[in-house]
Amino acid sequence: MDIVVKGRKTEVPERFRKHVADKLKLEKIQKLDGKVISLDVEVSKEPNPRQADRSDRVEITLHSRGPVIRAEAAASDPYAALDLAAEKLEARLRKQHDKRFSRRGARRIPAAEVADHVPGVATLDGNGLVAPQEEPEAVPTKKIGSLEVQGEGPLVVREKTHVAAPMTLDQALYEMELVGHDFYLFVDSETKEPSVVYRRHAYDYGVIHLRTDTMVTQAHSPEAGGALGG
Repeated sequence: MDIVVKGRKTEVPERFRKHVADKLKLEKIQKLDGKVISLDVEVSKEPNPRQADRSDRVEITLHSRGPVIRAEAAASDPYAALDLAAEKLEARLRKQHDKRFSRRGARRIPAAEVADHVPGVATLDGNGLVAPQEEPEAVPTKKIGSLEVQGEGPLVVREKTHVAAPMTLDQALYEMELVGHDFYLFVDSETKEPSVVYRRHAYDYGVIHLRTDTMVTQAHSPEAGGALGG
């Protein structure tokens, strides 16, 4: 396995190259991943003085016959950055090694126990043939208000329809206080559109007006579609 050390817009001294060889122990790396082909170490420097504590960055890239593993770190000098990056690389190598080991060590499931471990798998009878599956019970469907609900579904506690004469905002506030609610739905006598007045903080109130979008209405109109089609 080769270790290639290179600098990006910076010179790499020979002393640092030797430190890389001492820090990245090939025997330990190959023990964790026996398919390693090469190891690239790239050093770069941030010229911005405001980032002096992270001015030196080291990126380690491990190429193998498996997935590429990369670890990087930044510090005030390249040696500290290399130490941090090497620790990250070793941690990721150990994680991948343990994952492979756990897969190899997993016991095989006997055919008779497959149905207990794998949900939805076909079961076999005493002759080794696929046993007939029981048909699942049909989920009951019921109608609640204008909704068709399967099973439990959303619970609509109550549905009401009111006939209301248009009123002013002052009248809507008065009606809300009478019923003791925190909001009141009404038809605005000026706009003829549905509106909601609601209680905010202390004695403050808010009002929401709904206005019909004529463009959307025309887009969904059958007549509009026919005109475009013609």
